[in-house]
Amino acid sequence: MEVLKLTTTIDESGYLNLNIPTQLAAGEVNIVVVLNPVSSEGQQKSSYDFSDLVGRLTWQGDALIMQRTLRDEW
Repeated sequence: MEVLKLTTTIDESGYLNLNIPTQLAAGEVNIVVVLNPVSSEGQQKSSYDFSDLVGRLTWQGDALIMQRTLRDEW
């Protein structure tokens, strides 16, 4: 099995032509093609900023004792 990654061009009529030399013997092969458009911009969209959703919980007491108390209620 070979895994190949390359960047190529789709022509004006929408066809993708692949001419790839391999080291495989002649015969049938299975081919998986994943098309991922290349952005013309050099930058990717920045991921969402979750900083407005971040908070901090202030805990009074021993968390382990509270966990055991809640578990014992079951």
